[in-house]
Amino acid sequence: MCLFYRLKEFLAKYKVPKTLIWVGGLMVIFVILFTFYRLATYFVLRQWFQTYDISFGELFPAFLMGLRYDLRWISILLLPIVLVSMIPKWSPFHSTTNKKIWSWYLAVVTFLVFFFFAAGFVNIDYNIEPLDAGAMNFAEDPKISWRMIKESYPLFWIIAGLVLAVLFFRWMYHKNHGAVINYTDGKGIPYNRKYFVIAAFVLGLIAWGNIGIEPLTRKDSFRFKNKYKSYLAINPIQNFFSTLKERKPNFDRKKVKEAFPVMAEWMQLPVTDTGISFRRIIIPADSFHTTAPNIVLVQLESFSMYKSSMSGNPLNTTPYFRSLCDSGIFFDRCFTPHFSTARGLFAILTGIPDAQLFKFSTRIPEALNQRTIINDFKGYDKHYFLGGSPSFNNFEGILKNIDSLHMHTEGSFHSKPINVWGISDKDLYLEANEVLKKETKPFFAYIQTAGNHHPYEKSISESDTDFKQLDLDKEELKKYGFRSEDEFNAFRYSDYCIEKFMEAAKKEAYFRNTIFVFIGDHGVAGDATEMYPAVWTQQSLTNEHVPLLFYAPYRLQHQKREEIVSMIDILPTIAGLAQIPYENTTLGRDLLNPAKKNDFAFVTSTTGNIGMITDNFFFTKNINFPDEQLVPMHSGISFTAQQMDSVRKQMEQFTIAFFETAKFLIMNNKRE
Repeated sequence: MCLFYRLKEFLAKYKVPKTLIWVGGLMVIFVILFTFYRLATYFVLRQWFQTYDISFGELFPAFLMGLRYDLRWISILLLPIVLVSMIPKWSPFHSTTNKKIWSWYLAVVTFLVFFFFAAGFVNIDYNIEPLDAGAMNFAEDPKISWRMIKESYPLFWIIAGLVLAVLFFRWMYHKNHGAVINYTDGKGIPYNRKYFVIAAFVLGLIAWGNIGIEPLTRKDSFRFKNKYKSYLAINPIQNFFSTLKERKPNFDRKKVKEAFPVMAEWMQLPVTDTGISFRRIIIPADSFHTTAPNIVLVQLESFSMYKSSMSGNPLNTTPYFRSLCDSGIFFDRCFTPHFSTARGLFAILTGIPDAQLFKFSTRIPEALNQRTIINDFKGYDKHYFLGGSPSFNNFEGILKNIDSLHMHTEGSFHSKPINVWGISDKDLYLEANEVLKKETKPFFAYIQTAGNHHPYEKSISESDTDFKQLDLDKEELKKYGFRSEDEFNAFRYSDYCIEKFMEAAKKEAYFRNTIFVFIGDHGVAGDATEMYPAVWTQQSLTNEHVPLLFYAPYRLQHQKREEIVSMIDILPTIAGLAQIPYENTTLGRDLLNPAKKNDFAFVTSTTGNIGMITDNFFFTKNINFPDEQLVPMHSGISFTAQQMDSVRKQMEQFTIAFFETAKFLIMNNKRE
């Protein structure tokens, strides 16, 4: 109301039409609303970016950039009122009906704004990344996604609060409308189209976002060269719609051809006169073992390394799995290419990082025809176990590339589901064990767990009364990487389930001749500074850092391997251990091949960062904005400026080459 009082003399003097005064008041309301969201985002981000040590004052440029994004979208929402009201009979002040129509229009757009705010807030809180078009991957599974949200959050109260908020703002729009009438009645303000033209031009200029030829774009938020500031600046609506167009697969054959010499040098690939070829025929040497080993490959949901006992985390969440690591070949520097279960499944099966940033390759029809080394396990029975539905993120689409695969999924188990993700992990393991112990042929079993996931409080089966949940101080949990007791106990439950599985398997005949492989499907973003150097947290390497274990006590000697390795290397390594002849057409390598040189892992994220991790350095580059960094992986590394520049150039070449090659192979690694 104070706003309109201050405008009284201005209106009387310049005769500004009522509609435009109303729009001005609406803009103030929306600016306040958007600013509250940005402040809430700031408080969430502050928890996870403490290591950046940036003061509130230093974040002012990010807030200012955020205001520009906000004003853009506020202008886009208000511009229709101005444009339509150029015809007087459609003005919200022409009739009561018009007022109702425009009030409901504002109520609807306010609901949409709140919806994006809620989705953006949840995404930042859970993934510590801004909302983008990658969210459409889950919208394509509406039933399962809806159940997950319903089981994870107090949905009734959220919807009720959203409805009440929209109704409250609709009431404010009415009050605003009435206030304009009170202040302007009797002032003799005529309809004047030039004011509407000027207002439309001003709103259009604000929506453009820049004074110049180039408009304000999503890429501008990356100019800070600081993840904290960029995430704070970007508007969730802007980020979502800007990345929608990037969901289509793309690759550049010319760039791949130019990059091949770099790839060949780093990966020891054969160079031929025929052009680009990643095809390698691997013939194993004679093996001491005369029987073909069984393979049990376990993809562990959200099994983040820094949260585990193997990292030295004092909370000791995975004591049993640590004991397995002390008896097997354990890689403690394994990285997944991306943060996502579907991307993890794709990377393991194909040996290709899922480098299509905003759409899972399992969701791209043209990318589903893929060659996989699992098919080189001739004479093996092949099984896949998942406690829930394989239709989620189209897991089943990529799994169809495995010949004669026996699917054991939702609806085929004796155990009953405990949540949206299906049966408990323990029940999944034990059901798999019942199938595998009856096998008379060598088998390759792929077990994909889902329990260590929202809703955490429903991931632990009530029948597992021997699993004791712990109650720890919230600050203690936060210090060592956990956001809640439910998440902490769900992670501990993963270890409990693995123990129950291995205890059951050890009683069966197949155990002695089986290689068990455990890999986290991805990590989880968070503060790992108590366990690892600051680069893990500041560069979000916690998102991709996972344990990798090859366990076969009757076949393998214990090794702790500290070199950098990737998830895409799993199948070639398994084939090497099993002494299986195979054809490799992609980017994975046998990690235990003594001839292997150069340790590295490629990583990427939907924020546009692509990177390469080596034993000594992490190089990261943003494809949206000229920003690149070379960061030591360990403290105490000392190099001259000339040496650092040489390393940076080499790693930049390799990172770009790997990225372009991965995009190409996603669309061209087809089965014959």
